[in-house]
Amino acid sequence: MPSIALFSQTFTMQKEILDGLSAAMKFPVVTDDHIIANVSAENKIDEKKIRHSVYEKTSVFNQFTLEKERHINLLKIEVASRLSKPSQCIYTGFHALLIPKKITHVLKVLMADEKTQRVTQAMAEGLSEKEAKRTIKQTDVSAYSWTDFLFRKEAIDRSLYDIILPVSNQPLEKSVKLIIDNCHKTSVLETEESRQAVVDMMLAALVEKALLQKGHKIEVTADQGNVMLEVNKSVFNFSGLSGELKKVAEGVPGIKNIEVVKGREYETSVYRGQRFELPSKVLLVDDEKELVQTLSERLINRDVGTYAVFDGKQALDLIDDDKPEIMVLDLRMPGIDGIEVLRRAKQKNPEIEIIILTGHGTEDDRKLCMELGAFAYLQKPVDLEDLSHTIQEAHEKVRRSQA
Repeated sequence: MPSIALFSQTFTMQKEILDGLSAAMKFPVVTDDHIIANVSAENKIDEKKIRHSVYEKTSVFNQFTLEKERHINLLKIEVASRLSKPSQCIYTGFHALLIPKKITHVLKVLMADEKTQRVTQAMAEGLSEKEAKRTIKQTDVSAYSWTDFLFRKEAIDRSLYDIILPVSNQPLEKSVKLIIDNCHKTSVLETEESRQAVVDMMLAALVEKALLQKGHKIEVTADQGNVMLEVNKSVFNFSGLSGELKKVAEGVPGIKNIEVVKGREYETSVYRGQRFELPSKVLLVDDEKELVQTLSERLINRDVGTYAVFDGKQALDLIDDDKPEIMVLDLRMPGIDGIEVLRRAKQKNPEIEIIILTGHGTEDDRKLCMELGAFAYLQKPVDLEDLSHTIQEAHEKVRRSQA
């Protein structure tokens, strides 16, 4: 009998159906909490960071840190490790969507319902109508963000599942029976091919891990030991990059052959590997849009990961959502000025290092900023080399505090 991968919209009787399945089939239940806790413990990563990668929107700095890709990769390895064991399980949660369709001896199930029915169910569970609608919207956005990141598909896309269960159309017992009946179909029997697909999943994940550790975001697939690396952004020296990628991948045991190919989107943007030892979460805050955008581009060309915003409110909101490590902050801005941003930012996150960059500051401003915890106080126009050096020093201080 196959294992089950269960993904549910909220307020679709998911707990009741899960309990019914577990009782009837005697399968252990594996949740996101189990997977995340194991990955956290084995890799010494804060669970909160992994949860953020799974459930929250992608950080504006992710293109430089590849943090989401690295966390998802570790989840894939954990799931593949569990699938390689002979016992059947019910996998439930976001991680269930990491199981490839090629692994046919895992039945992929979506439990879904109309929004009106879900609101009714939420209210039956004690929420007000307003709370129900808000909660459903938040969880749907999270689910859609997850499947968009993984597949560029909606969470209810039929191609992701073997069966879609509209739970309000039938009694609870019938929903459980329908899933069990589908587990007896020949299409989900364990075969030599589906067992090989588990091996392929693990091999692809291990190759992907090796590449990500070197700063390469590459699409990796495996088929009976033959590994394909798909480069989806154009690069000046494709043969040189191919050689570099092959050299990294060859260190993973179990590979028979490696092929590097150009992906379908190869011509749309420029490929660049990431250097994780350099600053990658630098927030630029200045109301002079052209200036700060130009500065951002010049720093990115120096492998400094930056994101620019144009007022104090945006900066403070982004501290909550995206956790920048370094801020380059102008003093004179409309609305919330730089000194107040500095004050609030250090209250929100004392470990953030803030570099003041101003053309109108006074000596009193400098003293106040340093008293409030600024890392440095620089005058405009600033030499890019000096600014890059100061950012690097701030980055080293952040790294020491995290060690």
